Amino acid sequence: MDIGILMPDNYARSIFITPTVVKALEGIGNLTWNKGYYTPEAMIPIINNSDIVIVGWGCRKLDEIILAESRKMKLVVHTGGTVADFVTDCMFDKGIRVISGNKIFAESVAEGTLAYILTSLRRIPLFLKEVQERGWCDLAATNAGLLDKSIGLVGFGAIARYLVPMLRPFRVNIQAYDPYVADEVFESYGVTKVTSMKDLFSQNSIISVHLPMQPETDNLINKDILACMPDGALLVNTARGSCIDEDALATELRTGRINAVLDVYKLEPLSMDSPLRGMDNALLMPHHGGPTSDRCELVTMSLIEDIKRLISGKPLEHEIPKEYAVKMTKEYETGDLC
Repeated sequence: MDIGILMPDNYARSIFITPTVVKALEGIGNLTWNKGYYTPEAMIPIINNSDIVIVGWGCRKLDEIILAESRKMKLVVHTGGTVADFVTDCMFDKGIRVISGNKIFAESVAEGTLAYILTSLRRIPLFLKEVQERGWCDLAATNAGLLDKSIGLVGFGAIARYLVPMLRPFRVNIQAYDPYVADEVFESYGVTKVTSMKDLFSQNSIISVHLPMQPETDNLINKDILACMPDGALLVNTARGSCIDEDALATELRTGRINAVLDVYKLEPLSMDSPLRGMDNALLMPHHGGPTSDRCELVTMSLIEDIKRLISGKPLEHEIPKEYAVKMTKEYETGDLC
């Protein structure tokens, strides 16, 4: 079995293709390494001589030019989550399958979402700062907990479905808005389906956004939707910055009426003159919702198990079929997430 590592020699490769991963791959087949970048000159020779290729963030599209002479390749292994940036009809027409770390990424982002919610509600950054700078906190400062709260999920894909059982120990009431998900899916997770965004935002004290970046989700959360949020409500976005009208959100935040934790933005890195900066009620994170660094090796090792399943003719646990791949969010053009 010939395995091509198309990932350039950069930070992303070092955290996903660790010595442990290399040893596991060498136990399966012969490795060929990309010594350049994601350019046709570097990729094509490796692709043409590989049964399996491993890619990561920033991989260019596997189009007719890249795959013109490919006869052997059976599987693309993506160490990232979404595969939307590089999959093409040509790839699927050639019978090439694709797997990714999407499930593992989703679980880690769900964990990050829970962390962000608790951090904001308990005002952890404020109290840390107070103790560091003043020795103690203002005893009149208030905070809140997650127990017995109502939570609205915007979108009910993989991340939201991992988040729901993580929230259950807090005895929360969970509603969700997603017109593309069948009623029985909501029922299976014990989640109340809401058919109106305004109802979702007005009926819950915590809103967590889990939308893909698609034309129909651009600025979906606008001024009118934000105005529906109850006073003191919390908005958390670990999806994509394009889902929210950032100017409208900044205006709402300046009133002090609501709070937000933002992990993603329309432009990344977030510009220093962004109107979202400089507000105590907005916690700004640098697109680190997940996966956490300690999960990266696990992602690749899990995908290696799928390589073994492919070789033995078993079903793949991390496969991304074409119909799902085309609906996935594209990564930002600003580069790697880690």
